[in-house]
Amino acid sequence: MDDDSALGILFGFLLFPAVLSVPAWVIAVIVKVLSVALPGRRPDWRFDLVRWSAWMAGWAAVVLYFLGAGAVALSVHESSSGADSTPAHECRDDFPPGVLVGQQASWVPLRFDCVLADGSTRPSSPGYFWVNTGVAGLGLAAVTLGILAQAVGERRPGPGGPVTGPGSADARRPV
Repeated sequence: MDDDSALGILFGFLLFPAVLSVPAWVIAVIVKVLSVALPGRRPDWRFDLVRWSAWMAGWAAVVLYFLGAGAVALSVHESSSGADSTPAHECRDDFPPGVLVGQQASWVPLRFDCVLADGSTRPSSPGYFWVNTGVAGLGLAAVTLGILAQAVGERRPGPGGPVTGPGSADARRPV
């Protein structure tokens, strides 16, 4: 993978907005927790919380992916630009001279691997494993919460609609 790939440049540029959006995400979570914990919340706060949590988990997964992709893009750029850049510093520190022949990057899953003389690869950092695990976990949580919000939304009666009990045909009762 070369330094001038369009995807690498894109992820390099998306790294900085992703870093700046993390504090906004944390503030939004704190405000939502306070709005649920304090008195005076809306009557449908549980449904709203599930739907909001699905969106926030999805946002966190995307931002975490952009942070990891930006780290891969910076490693690729660092290892292909300037004097004393190849092999990559991440790889050079872990392997003796002569064993390391290059590096290899991947966007899905996020990786920056060291290529050894025998053709095998070793990860340059254990951090990419945790980034990939976090992206997958947050993505799974977003999908699960989205399906749950959809199921709860379909089960709820419309505003002003009749709510009937199992023993009555059309009797209204308070929700």
